[in-house]
Amino acid sequence: MPTNPVHFGTDGWRAIIADTFTFENVRACARAIAEHFAEHSGTTRPLIVGYDTRFLSDHFAREIARVLAGAGFTVQLADRPAPTPAISYRIIQTRAAGGVVVTSSHNPFNWNGIKVKPHYGGSASPEIVADIEQRVPAILAQPTRIQLAPANTDTITQFDPIPDYLTALGRQVDLQRIRSAGLTIAIDPMYGAGAGLYGQLLSGGSTTIHEIHAERNPAFPGIRAPEPIESNLTEFLHLVRTGHYHAGIANDGDADRVGLVDENGHYIDQLRTFALLIHYLLGQRNLRGPIVRSITTTQMADRLAQHYRVECYETPVGFKHIGPLMIEKNALIGGEESGGYGFRGHLPERDGILAGLYLLDYIAATGKPPSQLLQDLFAITGPHYYARDDYQLEPEQRETIRAALDTATPTHIAGRPVTRTDRTDGWRIHFQGGWLLFRLSGTEPLLRIYTEVTDQALLRPTLEAGRTIAGVQP
Repeated sequence: MPTNPVHFGTDGWRAIIADTFTFENVRACARAIAEHFAEHSGTTRPLIVGYDTRFLSDHFAREIARVLAGAGFTVQLADRPAPTPAISYRIIQTRAAGGVVVTSSHNPFNWNGIKVKPHYGGSASPEIVADIEQRVPAILAQPTRIQLAPANTDTITQFDPIPDYLTALGRQVDLQRIRSAGLTIAIDPMYGAGAGLYGQLLSGGSTTIHEIHAERNPAFPGIRAPEPIESNLTEFLHLVRTGHYHAGIANDGDADRVGLVDENGHYIDQLRTFALLIHYLLGQRNLRGPIVRSITTTQMADRLAQHYRVECYETPVGFKHIGPLMIEKNALIGGEESGGYGFRGHLPERDGILAGLYLLDYIAATGKPPSQLLQDLFAITGPHYYARDDYQLEPEQRETIRAALDTATPTHIAGRPVTRTDRTDGWRIHFQGGWLLFRLSGTEPLLRIYTEVTDQALLRPTLEAGRTIAGVQP
């Protein structure tokens, strides 16, 4: 039996185009998805298929639609690239059995991938993706199990995923307040599926939108990858810094993540952005409900929860863990270190466009720039500082690093005593004044080392301590 080329990571299967992400393997994965939904939901409800702006994403999506239709499903296929949350919204809106999105999210240009969405529109659970994954080798060994419906079959219909999604966003935030606030906002969709959406949502008032990288270009020229983090936003930061903008908003390739830039062109990291969104919902809008956060994100969430007397729950990394707990606890907000945040009353899934709108509404409602909103936040939580180092690995390094971390027993980090360790997800060390976390990526050959501290002087010494413990070279 063939080895399995399909491996789902934190959120979906991702692989290099023409290496492992091939039409043969994509069709086999689609057939496995069809079999899973047929067994668990039947074939009477439709499946939704969407895609992003990456190379061949539309072609892969059409092949997936043909495989799903060939397995007996009616399929609704997006007629244009769209944010992943727009497809999640369509699943809920139409009461579909689930959906598939062709996207590699924030990975470099030569990657693509598949995200699976169950009926609730969120990330598929570990149990769902494990079931799909284990079916693939047998399907590759018996390719006749894959039946391709004709491309023009009446069981595949096309739809525009954008209008209803934008209407849904308008129900979550006061768009007129933002439109009439007289703001000048810079937007960077990073050549991705969110291009043009803020302009559609916010035109017609005194607020103006200036968008860069809005064209479709699967090479993502000028950026390493469409991930809205500081190292990928050099041009955008310069634009905001020199252009007299009130703020900048960036989204990743499938627009389920957000990056925030303040009025001075300074990047506000993902942990602080999450804390700002919590403060906006609890403090500015006076809403109440639990907070759900992954272990890699900020402990400012815990301090805000204490301040506003709500619960804060911690999960492993990934919305496949955060989303179900949001549903169970009726949480107000869920978030993770990657810049993905989900909100009650919308989706139990990340939505980078809605997160961007909430941040703009916070500015419009208070009349304060992002830098001042951050100081208001720190008045409650105290300042927190975050950094992450990523190390590219050779295949043989992975197990060596795993063994080093399994046996590590440091008593001090950056001169501060260790208070406890845990293995909730990866290897985490708590020490006086912060935490240090090691995770091996589920989708790329990377070791990620994260830290959050309350003293900025501890940032680099903590990451250096982490590098030494893991045994990786700078």
